[in-house]
Amino acid sequence: MRRLAAVGSLGFAAAAAALAVVLAIERFPRGIAVLACLAVALAAGWLALRDEGPRRLLAAGVGVLALIAAAVLLVDLGDILADLGVVVAFALALSLARIAFRVHVDLPRAPRPTRPVLFFNPRSGGGKASRFHLAEEARGRGIVPIELGRGEDLRELVEGAIEDGADALAMAGGDGSQAIVAEIAARRGLPYACVPAGTRNHFALDLGVDRGDVVGSLDALVDGGERRVDLAEVNGQVFVNNVSIGVYAEAVQRPGYRDAKLRTLLEVAPERLGPADSGPPLRWRGPDGEEGGDAVALLVSNNVYRLGATLGSGSRPHLDEGVLGIAAAEMGETGGSVPVGLALRQWRRASFTVDADDPVPLGIDGEAVTLAPPLEFASLPGALTVRIAPGHPGASPSTEVPRGLGRAVAKLVRIAIGGNRAAVDGSGSS
Repeated sequence: MRRLAAVGSLGFAAAAAALAVVLAIERFPRGIAVLACLAVALAAGWLALRDEGPRRLLAAGVGVLALIAAAVLLVDLGDILADLGVVVAFALALSLARIAFRVHVDLPRAPRPTRPVLFFNPRSGGGKASRFHLAEEARGRGIVPIELGRGEDLRELVEGAIEDGADALAMAGGDGSQAIVAEIAARRGLPYACVPAGTRNHFALDLGVDRGDVVGSLDALVDGGERRVDLAEVNGQVFVNNVSIGVYAEAVQRPGYRDAKLRTLLEVAPERLGPADSGPPLRWRGPDGEEGGDAVALLVSNNVYRLGATLGSGSRPHLDEGVLGIAAAEMGETGGSVPVGLALRQWRRASFTVDADDPVPLGIDGEAVTLAPPLEFASLPGALTVRIAPGHPGASPSTEVPRGLGRAVAKLVRIAIGGNRAAVDGSGSS
């Protein structure tokens, strides 16, 4: 399966590239006008994001008109099906590449706990716990379910369960709740299982839990495999994914964020991206020890995210490297109100410090928090023992994805010719 997927991915990618070149030659020079319209639309969209009131409406209008003009030019260029063919071939190439790079790790089997406990938030993920009957499924596996009621303190519930004899912990809820249970499990030396019953379940994805198999993830505390992963902390507060400072962090702080996330982000964006930045000035040092610039956003993560890649973007290939991933989106020089560029820098450190003159609003695993500076970040290597269900991948989907297009193509070629029989394989065959 893996080998066939690699062959198919390379074939569709070659077909998409060849067709795109042919179309570009046939349509010269009007194709340049399409690119110009798209560039205008992108610049106008940026201004609409940064500005407010009439200027936002004007920029949005220009962006829409530019997109319409590009669409009209494409229609005038003739065979729209050919353009669709390029897109479809490219999409198929990406989908098959993901299958070719899919992993499945055979983790060491761990002894079954005698009194495992599942904590679940019935409101998370639109009510996934109720929809999948998690309490009943847990009881059927010998796992004690404990519901987190409104107004109850999750920490107190977990500590109370441990005092009553719990020897393994699982959490079905969002990543903020996962962090609480994971921190207690690490401190108490107990195994932990992540049940993907939240909305996005980023931690589950990077652990190698199948997010589409909510019920099956309970088997982690029945006959699951075991691995150790890192946690991270800021001023003593543990997080499993990341801490954001800037646009997203300030949006999370707004009262209406949970009910209208996109609208809240659009309201905050002009304040952070515009000339009159309302955020507290931050002091930090970049990868070479230089003073940090005017960051639109800072992201400090538990291990390093792969950002900007076509395959595996937004996930962490590893959760056991004992480092923090740091990403800074910084404004370039501006001419008038139009930015020359928005630069993204990434680096890794075992610790990281952000200072400020005033308390700093943060988004810690998506939860709104405000902390007094300085913000002291640190990795906690190998702090958590995780159990993963035997049928689940056991590793992040980006673990086997090489960095860079050239390396990815080279690896697909090796898989296709049968010369890259990896130790981890999502299909069980190559």
